[in-house]
Amino acid sequence: MSAIITLDNVYRVYRMGHEKIMAVNGISLEINEGEICCLKGPSGSGKSTLLHLMAGLDKPSKGSIHIGKTRIDTLNENQLAVFRQKYIGFIFQSYYLIPTLTALENVAIPLTFSGMPKNKRLKRAKELLEAVGLKDRMKHKPTEMS
Repeated sequence: MSAIITLDNVYRVYRMGHEKIMAVNGISLEINEGEICCLKGPSGSGKSTLLHLMAGLDKPSKGSIHIGKTRIDTLNENQLAVFRQKYIGFIFQSYYLIPTLTALENVAIPLTFSGMPKNKRLKRAKELLEAVGLKDRMKHKPTEMS
């Protein structure tokens, strides 16, 4: 298997006044294509910071982050936005679903920004919902789902 995500000696240091807070301290790891990983640790241990770094939402203080063959820590904000649009999916802890739309419509919304026509967006959203076992919930609104 080949690594799809590679972190090499990644640090993220925040400054609060004269104090340095080491949120991520020299992490190196590889996640292979198709592999499922879990991050576990106590509150404040850097899990969210690490996820933000891997998604390109934050930049490391030191080290490198590759997704596929792209070194994302060297991309500028515009390049990162395009990269995230094409290659990164987010599932937020708070979901951020639009309550008046169905599951199908909520899943299709991000595809609008790629310029995909509506019929193709809905087809792709249906495929994605089927893939995660929500075929029977496509027409449900967020309040009708757990």
